Amino acid sequence: MRITVDQEKCCGAGQCVLIAPEVFDQRDEDGIVVLLDAAPPAALHGDVRESAEVCPTAAIEVAQEE
Repeated sequence: MRITVDQEKCCGAGQCVLIAPEVFDQRDEDGIVVLLDAAPPAALHGDVRESAEVCPTAAIEVAQEE
């Protein structure tokens, strides 16, 4: 799994951080998403997918690595 985030799209809702705090964080000054782990372990893949699905601005993109 490979994750990318578009900080320009992010509205700072923070759902990704609540669901997968090992993978996502937020900047203190404006709440914009910060990607902590672009290739998380398999145990976190479900949480990452859920984070991408609930993101109100679709700022999180998840791709499967071959």
